[in-house]
Amino acid sequence: MSCFVNNPADIRLGVIGMTPGNGHPYSWSAIINGFDGELMNRDCLEDGFRIYLNKVDSKMLGLPGVRVTHIACEGIERASHIAAISHIPQVCSSPLELLGQVDAVLLATDLADEQQRRAEPFVAAGMPIFIDKPLCGSMQALRYFSRQVQRGAPLLSSSSMRYAKELQPYHGGEIPELGRLQLISMSMPKQWMSYGIHALEAIYPITGCGYTSVQSLPLQDGMLVHLQHRRGIDVVISLLKNGVYGAPLQLLGTGGNLSLSYPDSFSAFKAQLTDFVQYLRTGQRPYDFQETIELIRLLLAAEHSSRMHHKKINLETAEWQI
Repeated sequence: MSCFVNNPADIRLGVIGMTPGNGHPYSWSAIINGFDGELMNRDCLEDGFRIYLNKVDSKMLGLPGVRVTHIACEGIERASHIAAISHIPQVCSSPLELLGQVDAVLLATDLADEQQRRAEPFVAAGMPIFIDKPLCGSMQALRYFSRQVQRGAPLLSSSSMRYAKELQPYHGGEIPELGRLQLISMSMPKQWMSYGIHALEAIYPITGCGYTSVQSLPLQDGMLVHLQHRRGIDVVISLLKNGVYGAPLQLLGTGGNLSLSYPDSFSAFKAQLTDFVQYLRTGQRPYDFQETIELIRLLLAAEHSSRMHHKKINLETAEWQI
């Protein structure tokens, strides 16, 4: 594979999109460009990322040879505010203005049903794009993205939980002190279609591919999802609408159990962005796109189960194949 940018030593990124409750246009821009702490703390409403950025040594900010140079998101005022905080020189009134002006785009929205629409102009233009989790919200859209990748479209999508440094020692699932892995459980707040992918992508590198079924069950204040893996592992994910982000991931095996916390959000986000930049420079995917396909299939199957009176979904049927 070859480089996706003209000058790997000087990469210009554009940030597009803004959705309520998702501060990634702020946080990704700040991680790459640095930020005005006084301005951010004075009038920034996105508390989650503001709290962890305030704990970061300024020397840890920045990616060598990379700058966010353009931004376009819902409302020119919001785009201008993000630009002022994170030193972004160009504020655009439309995402389409970024075409031809930047080397790659960060799509910083998490509304699954809108991701294809927002990404299509850049995919059609051959511009590299990173799409915030989840990649999409339907099997039709997933098939669209799969076709584009098969044709060589340079796109990535992931949750930062893939990069949680506290979980990475357990990737691959070979954990001698646990014996044979039997059960993994995790809890997330908010809605399944926006936050379920965080739990799925935290767990997936531990189990690897091979999920056979998904079933959702109702909770008083949310939803529970049960997934079965062909290695004999049960996965249970609970979504609580008023829950708190950061509940430990639990691993249970025949020989013991572990409770894993992941408090360092900054390092996970920075590693995620670093991987995208490395992809731009080398053309080498940091993980197979088939992993993203299976993760979105799991996300969609659980949502489908909830709509179908909590029917168990067999992932090996033709309906769920790409």
